[in-house]
Amino acid sequence: MACHEIAALRLGMMNVLGIKDESVIQHEKNEIGPEALSSPGPIQSLTNANNFEDLIRFFEASLVELEQTISKLASEDPKTGYYTSLLILTKKVELDLKNSAKSFQTLYLDLEEMHDFVHEIYPS
Repeated sequence: MACHEIAALRLGMMNVLGIKDESVIQHEKNEIGPEALSSPGPIQSLTNANNFEDLIRFFEASLVELEQTISKLASEDPKTGYYTSLLILTKKVELDLKNSAKSFQTLYLDLEEMHDFVHEIYPS
């Protein structure tokens, strides 16, 4: 397993943002691998996310799986450092993702407020 969470999040974000770059899609799918892509679970669901709510929910679920994987590693396992670093990276990405969703929600609400303000200045 190598950065499946990040690759799956990128694919989901491409759906949400409307990015249709086949070379990037193939790169990320290769990073994840056919087994993880075809197995039901958070990674597969994350690749198919179509909105911020799903991105956050499935990314959080993928982090639970990552934490479970780490908890099963022996302390002397050479992968421990890599997985611990990956966990730190994914936690930071989770926080950024949540903040981005909040920013879009704020923009949405601000647009209504600005629209109302324009009508206050220029009543019809």
